[in-house]
Amino acid sequence: MTCSLASIRVLGEFFQVQAPMNPYYHRACFLKSAARLSQAPADIGIEVAFAGRSNAGKSSALNTLCRQKALARTSKTPGRTQLLNFFELDGQRRLVDLPGYGYAKVAEKVKRQWQGALADYLEHRKCLRGLVLLMDIRHPLMDFDLQMLEWNIHYGLPTHILLTKADKLKRGAAANTLLQLRKAFEERPEITAQLFSSLKQQGIDEAHQVLDSWFDLGLEEKKMASPPKGERQ
Repeated sequence: MTCSLASIRVLGEFFQVQAPMNPYYHRACFLKSAARLSQAPADIGIEVAFAGRSNAGKSSALNTLCRQKALARTSKTPGRTQLLNFFELDGQRRLVDLPGYGYAKVAEKVKRQWQGALADYLEHRKCLRGLVLLMDIRHPLMDFDLQMLEWNIHYGLPTHILLTKADKLKRGAAANTLLQLRKAFEERPEITAQLFSSLKQQGIDEAHQVLDSWFDLGLEEKKMASPPKGERQ
C-alpha cells in the first residue's frame, strides 16, 4: 500500500509529542458579555473569535486552550452560549466566544437575535484578526459552516478550523477527514485546519501557534505574561 506525502504528514500529527501548553493563554479571564455589538468593549487592540455549531464543543475547546475548567460555560444542552462573551488576555488582546448556531432548541425570534448579533460582530468588528471555526469531525462542513466560510472568504478574514472530538474516530479515519478538508481549501491559504480533542488534550500547541501569530505574540511577551512559579498549575 502506498501513501501520499500529504497523507503521511497528516497521519503523523497523531504521533507527535505535544509541546508544553503556552502559559500565556492560561491567564484568560472573563471581561464582559454583550447581547449586541454596541455593548461590546471598545473596538481596539486585537480579538480572535471562536464560532461553531452549538454541539461542536466550542466551550470545551476554549477551556482546554486556556487550561481552565469553567472559563467558558459548558452544558449538556447545546446552544447555551447566547451572548458575545469577551475574555481578556491582556490590555490589548481578547478571545471572543460567539453564539453557537444551527442547533439550539429556542424560539425562532430568540435565534434570530443571536444570529443578528453574530453577523453584526463579524461584519463590523475592526479589531477582529481571525476566526477559529469549530466543527465536529464526524459532521464537518454542514450548511451553517459553509455559510460562515463563504462570509469569511468574502471579507478576507483568516479562518482556522478545529476538527473537534477527533478522539471519536479511529486515527486513519480522522486523518483522512482532515486531509480531505485541506484539499477542499488548498487554493485558500487563509483557511487552515487541524485535528483537536479536548478530552485527549490533542492539538493544543498547534492551535496556540495560530493564535500567537494572529495576536502578534513574540517570545518576550509570552515570557512576561507567564504567571509566577508559585501560581502555575
